[in-house]
Amino acid sequence: MSVGERDPHSGHMTTGHDWNGITELNRPVPKVVWFFLAVTVIFSVVYWILMPAWPLGVTYTHGLLGIDQRDTLEEQLEEGADQQSPWAEQIRQADFATIREEPQLMETVRKTGATLFGDNCAACHGLQGDGGPGYPNLSDDAWLWGGAPDEVLHTLNVGINSTHPETRVSEMMAFGENRMLGRDEIRDVVTYVQSLSDPQATAGRPEEALANGETIFAENCVSCHAEDGSGMTEVGAPDLTDDFWIYGGDRQSIYDSIFHGRQGLMPHWDNRLSPLELRILALYVADLLGTDGE
Repeated sequence: MSVGERDPHSGHMTTGHDWNGITELNRPVPKVVWFFLAVTVIFSVVYWILMPAWPLGVTYTHGLLGIDQRDTLEEQLEEGADQQSPWAEQIRQADFATIREEPQLMETVRKTGATLFGDNCAACHGLQGDGGPGYPNLSDDAWLWGGAPDEVLHTLNVGINSTHPETRVSEMMAFGENRMLGRDEIRDVVTYVQSLSDPQATAGRPEEALANGETIFAENCVSCHAEDGSGMTEVGAPDLTDDFWIYGGDRQSIYDSIFHGRQGLMPHWDNRLSPLELRILALYVADLLGTDGE
């Protein structure tokens, strides 16, 4: 068909385009499309007039309604603060023991603390606080610096090996890299350390290796981990007699820790979260195990 011819089946004029016998019809745009286009244009014009819309250098058109999302946000924040005020003041002022004895306050701590923990702590410690390789498990009863709320609060405030001037400082020396111990000596210490938490793990190891490891431990490790290997929260040294390990308790992991050393890092949060938020987080973390951290 050529241009101007009428299709005998539909009655519409043709465009002259033909694809293997399929002819293109010259049909008008449906009226419903024109209707919605018109509505969209009218809505846009009305919106531009009523609402903030067009940038004008250092300012913008404010619209006849004068709506400002920053003002709306400030109002919402003020409303949220008003809703918080009854319980927030209690958490700010009361001691931790008193708060933990109040079921309603602790319910608020758990709800608010879960959000704070998820936003700020879960990336390292996991959503449930169960940690992972290199990150402490906060849901067990093994604490480097103590798990009571006031101790957790202090750790949150100053961090560990952080840039805070009063940061907690903890470091496991690299006994192998710095050549303080030879490889055979480290292997013997590994045997002894394993025997502290799991005597069965050293079954079949030579008795002299265990004895030598105990001697090396006494000469190099007790100042931080204590004579019995139970650790010292004063310096953030872990307990080696339990089954909780940050970097792993198998022979290779313990060997790597002794040979290469360890230096964990936790940022300080005193300039990132408010004092109220930090107190809630401290209570929430201490509550993960439901313990006083003692």
